Amino acid sequence: MPFANFKVPAGTLSEEDKKKIVDRTTDLYAEIYGERARQGTLVLVEEVTDGGWGIGGTVLTAAMLNGES
Repeated sequence: MPFANFKVPAGTLSEEDKKKIVDRTTDLYAEIYGERARQGTLVLVEEVTDGGWGIGGTVLTAAMLNGES
């Protein structure tokens, strides 16, 4: 079963955006593995609490990702 897990800052995606991620990821897996993969493709969009993640030892926030100080 194909599986994709997206972790995004909480509150930064609309329900429509999340649906796009699920639809397009499912389409991609079906394109690569064939239509047989579509029914079994699992896409998980997880919202991470703001400031609850980081890169290179720096805690990141949604404001930082949006170019705000």
